[in-house]
Formats: sequence, C-alpha cells, structure tokens
Amino acid sequence: MDNRITQTSSFSDGVKACLPTIMGYLGIGIAMGIVGKSAHLAIWQIFLMSTLVYAGSAQFILCGLLLLSAPILSIVFTVFLVNLRHLLMSLSVAHYFKEDSLLNGIAIGTLLTDESYGVLMATLAQEKKVTSNWVHGLNITAYLVWILATVIGALLGNFIPDPTVFGFDFALTAMFLGLFLFQVQLPLKRQKHKTLIILAVTTVSLFLLMRFVSAEFSVILATLLGCFTGGLMKDE
Repeated sequence: MDNRITQTSSFSDGVKACLPTIMGYLGIGIAMGIVGKSAHLAIWQIFLMSTLVYAGSAQFILCGLLLLSAPILSIVFTVFLVNLRHLLMSLSVAHYFKEDSLLNGIAIGTLLTDESYGVLMATLAQEKKVTSNWVHGLNITAYLVWILATVIGALLGNFIPDPTVFGFDFALTAMFLGLFLFQVQLPLKRQKHKTLIILAVTTVSLFLLMRFVSAEFSVILATLLGCFTGGLMKDE
C-alpha cells in the first residue's frame, strides 16, 4: 500500500497531525478566556461561545464589541464578516473530498479553522492524499483543545483583570503572523514569482480599500482580489 496514503488516512493520524498546533491553540485559547473574563462574561458563557462560535478572531472581536456595548445586530454582522473567509477556505478544499458524503463535507467545513486549514494545505502541498477521517481527527482535536483552553483562560481571568498588561490582546495577531509565514513558505519556494504578485495585489488592495470601507470588509474584498489574481495566472 502507498505509504503516503497510510500516513494520512486514519482518524488517529489526523490527531497526530494536529499536535504541533496544540501549543498555539492553548496559548491563544487561554488568552481568549482571559479577555472574555475581562469583558465580564461568565465561565459558562465563554464555554458556550467557544463551543458554538468557535472562531478565535471573531471571539476576540465579540468581546471588544461587548465592552463597547455595541448593538446586537452590529455584533452579529461583524462576526459574520470576519468569519466569511471560512467559506473561501472550505470551497478551496471541497474538491478533495467530492467523493465523500454531504454529511462528511458539512462536518469538515464546520470545524475548519485557519490553523487546521494551514495543516491541511501543507499536507496536500506535499502531495499526500488525505481522507475525511484524517481531517476529522485534525479538526475535532483542535476543537476540543480550543474549548478546554478558553475555559482554563476564563478560570485564570479571575486573577488577571487586565489582559493587556501581559500582551494577551496581541496573542491572536501573533498567531496569524505565524500562520501567514507557514502558509507562504512552500509557495515562495515553488512559485516565487506568482506568489509575490498575489501577495502584492492583496496587500495593496487591502491598503486602498481600508480608506473607503471597514477593515473587516476590506479583508474579504482583498482576499477575493488575491484569489482572482491567482486564478488568472498560469502555473510556472
């Protein structure tokens, strides 16, 4: 049997693939719990938010909006815009699982995060064949660790009233920077010219768009422009 398949086929293999990101999840999750506690949320509310929303960036933003006493519709719309990128991520990997059932596809898309997407894409970039069971192992492990980490953070939040003192409010930004470098490392080696053009288009468009529309909407539009640019360019 092909060794590439056996290493990326079972649920336990997906769990193992998630292990390198667990420390990141613990750090960001604990920071999220502490920030949530500073936003006057109860531990059970933080638990429910992590279970039902399950989006680090959206949860940080949600806590900030709650502190500002923003209208509920504004909070819902902002969280929707921030999480809209998950639609693009799910669409980009959907064709790899077209032979699986609709239920499997929904399960994969529901728990797909920036971190698990990064691990999945890195594995696919190595020309390994992955199965839905492998992705479930990856996603569910990350999901459970995130919930646990935010609850731990909420418990610690009782002793840390101001999360900015220790820089916890910057934790998510640092995580995204790490993911960004992780994502572009291989494309820069294989298709340097194309990757640099896409990054330039995305960065410049984001800078210009933020002058006219909100930051959340600018990120979505800049991402779409970057995807469109990449789709027009031929592989090197």
